[in-house]
Amino acid sequence: MFRKYQYLLALARHHHFGRAAAECHVSQPTLSNAIRLLEDELGVLIVERGQSFRGFTLEGLKVIETARRILQEQETLRQELRRDGVDLPGELRLGVIPTALPAVSHLITPFSARFPHVRISLLSQSSRDIQRGLDEFELDAGITYLDNEPLINVRMQPLYSERYYLLTRRSEALRDLTCLSWAEAANHRLCLLTRDMQNRRIAESAFRMADRVISPEVETNSLMTLYTNVRTGPWSSVVPGQLLTLLPLTPEMVALPLIAPDVTYVVGLVYANRQPPVPLARALATVAVEEHLTAHIARFTSETLGRMGIQDLPNPRGRPSVTL
Repeated sequence: MFRKYQYLLALARHHHFGRAAAECHVSQPTLSNAIRLLEDELGVLIVERGQSFRGFTLEGLKVIETARRILQEQETLRQELRRDGVDLPGELRLGVIPTALPAVSHLITPFSARFPHVRISLLSQSSRDIQRGLDEFELDAGITYLDNEPLINVRMQPLYSERYYLLTRRSEALRDLTCLSWAEAANHRLCLLTRDMQNRRIAESAFRMADRVISPEVETNSLMTLYTNVRTGPWSSVVPGQLLTLLPLTPEMVALPLIAPDVTYVVGLVYANRQPPVPLARALATVAVEEHLTAHIARFTSETLGRMGIQDLPNPRGRPSVTL
């Protein structure tokens, strides 16, 4: 039954029998026959069949939801039964918003050192995809914003505060500046993340608070593209401080903290608020606390930006520092 549920969930991911079979390392007839047997056992039609995959019936959608829960509970039980207090088995499925990818190694490096037999699957996802992945048992945990568009039915563990900078090319007009207002940043030719990214929605909100409406010339879902477009093109971009710790500035580039308004948001670890919690997710949160990652990431960020001559402003008034 577990195997049939696995086949069914693969079909739900791909909406294609051939690709689902390939993921499960079985032939297409094997996968199709297994789902037919599942239909016979449950006494309902799960898949709307035709010349190709046409979708799931309403009963089929209910079976899929149950299958996700059963397989997650099976994995949770397996981890609980096999844990010995030192190591855990299995695969940790972690969804990470793109702006947090430069910081994720601060968490998974000590986690991997403690639990060397755990495979880690990192997926770059939007905050909305992370919510869906947790709800549908496709993710064990996520790293996302905690206080802008909060996720629901999750446990949270803060990791760091995200501050924003205008990344642009050096010019005479910017020579003596140590920071820049959002209103002034709006006068630049902008390359920003796409609107499905929460970072973009945060930037637009800050511009509105500065009484500015922006119309970026270039949009992308890639942080690397933001950086390269500023480095080699005529554009400027709003970027998080974590990106600047990963990609060094060339002599022709400058990063100025954005103020008026002062904007920061907390980024942290989230996992589903279920009983019992997924052991791997709970272990990841424990590592974050015991390794004092909030202090570690804050110190690393400040020191790295300082070496590049980028001013790291203190936390704005009214925005408490993130502590574990």
